[in-house]
Amino acid sequence: MLKLSTKGQYGVRAMFEIAKSYPHGPITIKEIAERQEVSVAYLEQILNKLRRDGLIKSHKGPGGGYVLSKKPDKISVSRILRTLEGPITITQCLNPKVKSCNRVEGCVARLLWKSLGEKIEHFLETISLSDLMDEESRLER
Repeated sequence: MLKLSTKGQYGVRAMFEIAKSYPHGPITIKEIAERQEVSVAYLEQILNKLRRDGLIKSHKGPGGGYVLSKKPDKISVSRILRTLEGPITITQCLNPKVKSCNRVEGCVARLLWKSLGEKIEHFLETISLSDLMDEESRLER
């Protein structure tokens, strides 16, 4: 079973909320947390990582909060997940940071998992925050 961590799931949802406020201005972490039912403390960790990677900007003070660093159609779900989760791999043997298998060189199954991972990565690259906003609009009709 493929499974995203809550960091990845909440990160996409938080970016979606920030995208909905684009270009009107910043949205506070409290608003994001309430709308997505996520703790502020956990959300702070996620948003800090997204900010450090240049996906969002933070504005301090009254009227402050978070804004996208680019238009919603220029930020893919893939980019968000790579920032929060690292490389999208479906098995440990594909993760360059982990040496978990001594059969890597001649493993036919590894080629299958690599191909599947590339297809997932490509699919996620084609979905932008704008696409998620469009989908929400369709659901609300």
